[in-house]
Amino acid sequence: MQALQHTLRSAGRYLLVCAKWVALAVLAGCLTGPLGGAFGLALNGANTLREAHSWLLYLLPLGGLAITFLYRRFDPDGGGSTNQVFAAVRQRRVLTLRTAPLIFVSTVVTHLLGGSSGREGAALLLGGSVSGQLGQRLLRLGREDCRLLTMCGMAGAFSAIFGTPLAAAVFTLEVVNVGSMHYAALLPCLVSALTGVWISRQMGLAPTAFALQAAADADPLTLLRVLALGALAAGLSILFCQLLHAAPKLYARCLPNAYLRAAAGGVLIIALTKLLGTTDYNGAGGAVIAAAIAGQALPWAFALKMLFTALTLGAGYKGGEIVPIFFTGATFGCAVAPLLGLPAPLGAALGMVALFCGCTNSPLASICLGLEVFGGQCLPLFALACATSYMLSSYFSLYHEQHFLHSKLHIRDMRCRDGHWAEEPPAED
Repeated sequence: MQALQHTLRSAGRYLLVCAKWVALAVLAGCLTGPLGGAFGLALNGANTLREAHSWLLYLLPLGGLAITFLYRRFDPDGGGSTNQVFAAVRQRRVLTLRTAPLIFVSTVVTHLLGGSSGREGAALLLGGSVSGQLGQRLLRLGREDCRLLTMCGMAGAFSAIFGTPLAAAVFTLEVVNVGSMHYAALLPCLVSALTGVWISRQMGLAPTAFALQAAADADPLTLLRVLALGALAAGLSILFCQLLHAAPKLYARCLPNAYLRAAAGGVLIIALTKLLGTTDYNGAGGAVIAAAIAGQALPWAFALKMLFTALTLGAGYKGGEIVPIFFTGATFGCAVAPLLGLPAPLGAALGMVALFCGCTNSPLASICLGLEVFGGQCLPLFALACATSYMLSSYFSLYHEQHFLHSKLHIRDMRCRDGHWAEEPPAED
């Protein structure tokens, strides 16, 4: 009888905790869903407006000066990078509320005036800051609960803007500490992501999805070809990470003044755009991604997008790196796949998810991304490409706040710093 009472009490506690976090996750999704939806619609509008008025590109240096002023005035220690929210989750602290409007405005300005950046990284900051403040200021939650609510906000905003709730939830769990997923956060993050994406769809923001026209059977030769593409994506991810880490250091070495860096970066983007005679590499580049997945991409498009993105983000403009990764991976895969004997559209899809995996070290989220964006027809091939890219990308990462808790090769534990691996053991979480 006592055992039964103990079991019932335990079950009751579990149900109460579950109900609590489902309610909090819905609340976080209801908060970050509209923000993410508004953010996505604003970015779509900014890109459409820029394409209709090409003269806006000439205002990019002025936009850079404005962004630099805003951050030096209101958030001098933050910097508006995705690393902020990863550090906040690990250290169980809450981002300031000003982080949200700063990253919202500065990212829209960057896209409106022709900078090359993404949106999902900014969405993580946006969702993490407002949900963390909700937990700390309004709900008076403890540090651990605020941490979990911050993760819910990250998943909700990511899902709202990109339309992939499963990938958003898994990415939030997987990306901060590679090799150690906080499974207790799975249900809240998934509920928040589903709530956020539902709200953003009601606002008219369409999810990211592509119809993959080409497929391939998982025969031994095809698997070898996919493995080779994953290996190439791993090498490209290392190059991309190193380029994005080197750009701000080079800017700072040549131009110690932050305002001069922003202006110079804007001038360089204008000059390159005019030299190439195309605006394909400005903004997010969604049209080029769609064309690559349809099987059409210039062989050098991936390299130019990497250059544009490094020049933009290195100069202090805001946004994120994930959509440029999609652009780079899709165009690279489209160009390389025929050389490996794969259909170009399939290569573009594989390259997109494999490069995302190599740059972020999040294989499960990358596989989920492939499933939600392209469907499950080629899921085993996505899994193989992502697993290969994850293994061969070593300890390089876009995020210097990303920690590796376990070795990829079972040789030693390491921690990522600015795209390099270090032999010091990671801090315990």
